[in-house]
Amino acid sequence: MNSRSLAALLALGFGLVAGPVLAATPAAPALLAHQAPLVLNEAASAWILTSTALVLLMTLPGLALFYGGMVRRKNVLSTIAHSTAAMVIVTVLWFIAGYSLSFGTSGAPTNGFIGGLQAAFLNGVTPTTAHSLAPGLPEFLWIAYQLTFAIITPALIAGAFAERMKFSASILFFFLWHLIVYAPICHQVWGGGWMGGLGVLDFAGGAVVHVNAGVAGLVCALVLGPRQGFGRDNMAPHNLAFTAIGTGLLFVGWLGFNAGSAWAADGIAAVAAFNTILAACAAAIGWTAVEWIDHRKPTLLGLLSGIVAGLVGITPAAGFVDPKGAFVIGIICGPACYAGAVWLKRALKYDDSLDAFGVHGIGGIVGALLTGVLATAAINPVAASANLLNQTIGLVAVMAWSAVGTFAILMICKFTTGLRVAKEEEIEGLDYTQHGETIHP
Repeated sequence: MNSRSLAALLALGFGLVAGPVLAATPAAPALLAHQAPLVLNEAASAWILTSTALVLLMTLPGLALFYGGMVRRKNVLSTIAHSTAAMVIVTVLWFIAGYSLSFGTSGAPTNGFIGGLQAAFLNGVTPTTAHSLAPGLPEFLWIAYQLTFAIITPALIAGAFAERMKFSASILFFFLWHLIVYAPICHQVWGGGWMGGLGVLDFAGGAVVHVNAGVAGLVCALVLGPRQGFGRDNMAPHNLAFTAIGTGLLFVGWLGFNAGSAWAADGIAAVAAFNTILAACAAAIGWTAVEWIDHRKPTLLGLLSGIVAGLVGITPAAGFVDPKGAFVIGIICGPACYAGAVWLKRALKYDDSLDAFGVHGIGGIVGALLTGVLATAAINPVAASANLLNQTIGLVAVMAWSAVGTFAILMICKFTTGLRVAKEEEIEGLDYTQHGETIHP
């Protein structure tokens, strides 16, 4: 047998053996429209894993304790239950459809307003895919990190209807609000929608999270009406130590919220972290100074509220401004949020139980507007497009969508589950009447 015949025989044998193996190897699935192949950035992934844990900490136990300490003793457990319910409901919805509607794509012209359902139930997501916005992060990590933002947003709203809303109504509200309000706004600003295309800057959620939740909270407060005895009974916080612990957990978690939104362990993340700390402390000074003049005494609740006001205000700007800008945002947000939580509420006589609008709505609005003025390309090249007009357009759009969507959802709840507990149940307290539990002295 000559060499040519031997080579042909060997090639034929190899083909008979390897052919079925090669044929059985499945082709890599086609990427979805929003996806990119993963090019793993291990340092960035490690930081976002950490940030995911930090932001999850913000809702439970952070916000749960922050809000739980500010209500009366008879409503502590029901208030904590709102944060817990928001976490579990939104997590399941995010898996089913929320992620796809927020960060997926749909055909024109709907993609400007809402994503598609190609990634419903996380179909098409694998360990080797990434979102095109962050190709260095595994898509599952991106999904988990963005989920933590989706969780805390409706939990913030619960501060406005605390101590009077039926738990069944809050469950239905969280379910519908995530799909009808949060997912579309998230997509429009962050997921490839029209606001992001316009150039609206929202580094970590000033509009998507805080203005969105604050306006929804205001609508809830107006539709539900005031608590029994509002303006007459003593409704002072039952345990400010809980609120202080919650504030500390929120403060630490907020570093993942803001610095994590750089999506990398880099210089922008570093400046965002420092800006977050600085703005929070500056706002606490601003709030306390006004409160001291107004009430003749500085309060612990004022210091804690000022810290949160500064955290809210710096959120849209954290990775776009330098520390001088962060200081300005903080020192303005403190008094502005005090005015919203105290003077505005008193003048208009609405009962925003825990100041969801006064702190998160007002702080988010002020921070988003100042982002358009103070953002600098020296910190982040994206800031070169910053302007006040685009920020204003984005805020008006978010506020309108949130207000209309929230009102519609409340009407659905009103005619299905009902909105408020009975007067006698409210007086007795929601811990026992809604949950059959009490917090013991």
